Amino acid sequence: MTNLSIIAQILVALAILIIWVFRFYNVEKEFKSYGLSDLTRNLVGASKIALSTLLIAGIWHKDLLFVSSLLMAFLMVAAQYYHFKAKHPWLYFVLSFILLLLCLFIAVVSNKYI
Repeated sequence: MTNLSIIAQILVALAILIIWVFRFYNVEKEFKSYGLSDLTRNLVGASKIALSTLLIAGIWHKDLLFVSSLLMAFLMVAAQYYHFKAKHPWLYFVLSFILLLLCLFIAVVSNKYI
């Protein structure tokens, strides 16, 4: 299961990198549609990038995985809520839901439940 967890860690980190760095213009539009401030957007972005970094570091330091994956999962739950609130298309829900599931999988594997 460890190899699947590593793949999940890399997928989550890559998705966050793509969304928050290369598609930042989309993030700006989304946060405006949510009615959230630029400060909130920047704090969420910095948190997601920091947590992604911890997920990658968790490949070598397993003790970083449980908390960082649960915190990222919490941010994905928040993303689900705001996509629903803004009545975004279903694709937005699917992408953040997949990331949520991957984060929960990482947390479960890192805590040796499976």
